[in-house]
Amino acid sequence: MQSVSVVGARQKSLRRSIVACSLVAAGLTSIPALAAKSGPVVKLTDGKIQGTTENGVNVFKGIPYAAPPVGNLRWQPPQPVKHWKGKLDATHFANTCPQVTELGAFAGPTSTSEDCLYLNVFTTGSKKKKGVIVWIHGGGNVDGESNDYDATKLAKGGPNGHETVVVTLNYRLGLFGYLSHPALNKEGHQWGNYGIMDIQAALRWVQRNAAAFGGDPNRVALGGQSAGATDTGANMLSPISTGLFSRAIYESGPLPVLPSAATAKAKGQAFAAAAGCPKGGSAKAAECLRNLSAARILQLQGTPNANGPYIVGPFVDGTVIPVDPQKAWTKGRFNKMPTMGGRVQDEANFSISISEYFSGPPQVPMTAEQYTAAVTNTYSGNAGPGGAPPAYPTGTAEKVLAKYPLSAYDNNVQNAYNRVRTDVQKCQADHVLQLWGPQMPTYAYDFTYQNAPYFFPKMPGFRANAAHTIDIQFLFDNWHGGQLGVNLDQDTGMPREIQGKEVKLSNQLVAAWTNFAWSGNPNGNGNSPWPQYSGDDSSKYLVQDIPLSKMNQKKYRKKYNCDFWDTILYYGP
Repeated sequence: MQSVSVVGARQKSLRRSIVACSLVAAGLTSIPALAAKSGPVVKLTDGKIQGTTENGVNVFKGIPYAAPPVGNLRWQPPQPVKHWKGKLDATHFANTCPQVTELGAFAGPTSTSEDCLYLNVFTTGSKKKKGVIVWIHGGGNVDGESNDYDATKLAKGGPNGHETVVVTLNYRLGLFGYLSHPALNKEGHQWGNYGIMDIQAALRWVQRNAAAFGGDPNRVALGGQSAGATDTGANMLSPISTGLFSRAIYESGPLPVLPSAATAKAKGQAFAAAAGCPKGGSAKAAECLRNLSAARILQLQGTPNANGPYIVGPFVDGTVIPVDPQKAWTKGRFNKMPTMGGRVQDEANFSISISEYFSGPPQVPMTAEQYTAAVTNTYSGNAGPGGAPPAYPTGTAEKVLAKYPLSAYDNNVQNAYNRVRTDVQKCQADHVLQLWGPQMPTYAYDFTYQNAPYFFPKMPGFRANAAHTIDIQFLFDNWHGGQLGVNLDQDTGMPREIQGKEVKLSNQLVAAWTNFAWSGNPNGNGNSPWPQYSGDDSSKYLVQDIPLSKMNQKKYRKKYNCDFWDTILYYGP
């Protein structure tokens, strides 16, 4: 038999839910419940919220920053949230955005809820003025969710950094976030980069509300990992984002290229045709697209282990992203600000782990024949990843296979393929950093630590080393991908989190990130331990390892074969 206290608590919860439903019916809010009586309260420009205090940090979850993009608001710029009355419950994460391809254990669960434009805030209760980090989760702009990111340590600043207000957010993904189609474009709402416009709406929310959490709206760092880094770059390129943030953080970025408007439009039209919608730019075509169920869109978008042919991600639309990144970085046509950027040493081991994850059961590693086929397939086309430049000229695959023979890696296929797919990314990043260095304070890093826990299951012949995503856990407590991820020791295959000297490395990175949010300098002040990257031959990278060290640009470029890749990569005129 249930106790009277339990029954009473449930009745109170039910009453709160009924009142909240009345508010929704009145058009006042989409939040599902009023707040309980205890917990920190903050007054926002849209109304009051009540959160919780967890491990010494005030946490506010599931705060709406834009109206739900449902019905006629699908494939529209984000619209303002309507004001609410009373204190709204900010103690639970809200819906994640629609997604189907979860990149193995990286993200999940899948979602079909388009009511997903919510953010979360982590902040200490002290009255000390704080910098702000707005963090964009990764996931290829097709998956991921903010509730995987516990920003407690960043909010506290660790033992050596600054207390910081940390904002994590959900934003539209996949076909919901990036779709160019004549019927939608003619409506006059900036040509399809809806996910980027969502992030801009969140940044405007931060400008209005940062001070309520102790944050300084003039000290906002926008950053992200992987797709989050790409989206940070999109906002540095966008005149719409001017003045909304003043520092940028690229974790596994930046990129010098994005797909063109023509590529995006072609993919959007192909998607509409596959969905059975009318051709052209008629109102009926737009109506057909908006009448598609979320499940039908996801069915066309991809499967659990692969994207379909219609995915484009952020692209140069002429308005939100007005110009190609290479041209912008070269000509100085972007929002200049202090910037941190870099990549991990073994980026491609992440994608290799996804492929092996889906190879079974039983799971099997890549073979020598598959290595040759994969290199040939990747470097034989006329376009780079996602339909974007760089274009690979005829004969590139043969050159790559000659440069990276299996014999140079003791016939270890994973190690060879990792270098083929990672080195090109490392050299692209260095190319952009060289363009940035003379124009603004720039700080470059190379994360090389080989033994951190990894969240995929232990698989035959696979070792993550410094794989893409493995550095996230050093910033966000116990990060382990999505709900199926479990951090495992790379050698024993047994569960563990970072420990011992790894905690010191985490403390150093948290200090750098939070110092940077506060001052625009990861050192706080001065040029050590992280030297500024000037863009010339004297430039140095901070090597994020145990212990920290430095590496000059010449050594970096030799390590990752950048002279070779410079002969292949094309960045544009």
